[in-house]
Amino acid sequence: MACGSCGTTENGVPKGCKSNGNCGSGTCGSGSNKLAVFDWLSNMTLPTGQERFNIFEVRFKNGRKHFYKNVDNLPITMGDIVAVEGNPGHDIGTVSLAGELVKVQMKKRKITADHEDVKKIYRKASQRDIDIWQQARGKEEETQRRGREILGRLGLQMKLSDVEYQGDGNKATFYYTADARVDFRQLIRDLASAFSIRVEMKQVGARQEAARLGGVGSCGRELCCSTWLTDFRKVTTSAARYQQLSLNPLKLAGQCGKLKCCLNFELDTYLDALKAFPKQDVVLKTEKGDAVFVKMDIFKGHLWYTYKEERFKWFRLTLDQVLEIIDLNKNNEKSATLEEYESDVEIPVKVDFEDAVGQDSLTRFDAPKTSKRRRNNRNKKKKKPVAAAASTTQQKPNARKKPQAKPAAKKGNRQPQKNKPQQQGQAQGQQKPNKPKQKSKPRQKPVAKNTDATKSVAKANANTNKPKVEGKRLNKPRRNNRNRKNNTPKNGKDSEK
Repeated sequence: MACGSCGTTENGVPKGCKSNGNCGSGTCGSGSNKLAVFDWLSNMTLPTGQERFNIFEVRFKNGRKHFYKNVDNLPITMGDIVAVEGNPGHDIGTVSLAGELVKVQMKKRKITADHEDVKKIYRKASQRDIDIWQQARGKEEETQRRGREILGRLGLQMKLSDVEYQGDGNKATFYYTADARVDFRQLIRDLASAFSIRVEMKQVGARQEAARLGGVGSCGRELCCSTWLTDFRKVTTSAARYQQLSLNPLKLAGQCGKLKCCLNFELDTYLDALKAFPKQDVVLKTEKGDAVFVKMDIFKGHLWYTYKEERFKWFRLTLDQVLEIIDLNKNNEKSATLEEYESDVEIPVKVDFEDAVGQDSLTRFDAPKTSKRRRNNRNKKKKKPVAAAASTTQQKPNARKKPQAKPAAKKGNRQPQKNKPQQQGQAQGQQKPNKPKQKSKPRQKPVAKNTDATKSVAKANANTNKPKVEGKRLNKPRRNNRNRKNNTPKNGKDSEK
């Protein structure tokens, strides 16, 4: 909810009041404008002969509000910046409420029209008043920082939480929190001499400090004390006990260090529901023995009891069953065992959502992912020794069958090398003996049976000296099938010639 002047620019800065989220017109109810009241009577005319109420509500820093009289009957409306009476000097504030609704707010705070706290409005703030006010507000952070340094030098057990300058810049109010009484007379002297201003010290509680600073609670919303809560009631641990909450100070305490104010919000509802429940110290007498209370579920109407002698087993009973056992015990009768009562309890089936569209678990992304590259590398490492063993087993029979499978190599063409060793031997026999021969490297003889194929291989191996032919280079028989593609000559045109 925002006023009409809160349009934002491209950078998110409001165009109207330019307060970066805290409305300055007095109608948004956010930030410093705590508990802003919408004047729904503003468009209504007063009865004839009745004068307009001349007291206005003026808002200052951090939602501080006071009431001021319009003695000079100035034309003042909501949102106007006015100069009001200070102590001493004058202060600058914004009119947050006007008209007949001011009477309701004064009655709520028990302030009358002739009260001494109701001071007067001097004038509408001029541009010079606003400039002095803005300069004074700009010095608050530096004053607070230096004030904490002075406080630490004096060694006082107190915490300086906030500083507020008066509109004319002649006075500053220092808000602090302390657990015990503190003598800060020397602190006031040091602060007055350091900043050349009048100093006022004001002690606030831990809840008021949290309300002034603001923040977000564990529920995910803004703190109640900084948005709408004005009266801070006492919160005790009995409120947590009535609501069956664990007495864990980390969960029950708020940002102020005290028990959360929201523990009182639903307390009345729990107290009304507990009226029908028996007291927790009531002992149930059964045929098997005495049973004592363990815990309860207030809104489901279930209670858990256990035997004094056998505390390892808890029995779920309904509220009607427990009241029935108590009535029997009042008549000096023992009830049946808790096992029989528990067997009659109907536990409702928990209704869960149906996985109609293939929804997965919400925690499916919690486990870290293993990359596919690592998985493939692992699989390759596992397969390497198997592939190596397979290659060694396949090379032996191939080495035996190579001489049979290799064909004769024709010039310039690729053909299967089945009869290649025989043709190489014939070619070597047809060449002239006068030309020099080239020695080839000794080759290992394959172990094979005495067949025609092995005889032809032996003949081919006998002619180890190969002559050199000009312009031509004969291919050697390859031992491995992988090198079949490399058997063709490098220059195919020369081989065709």
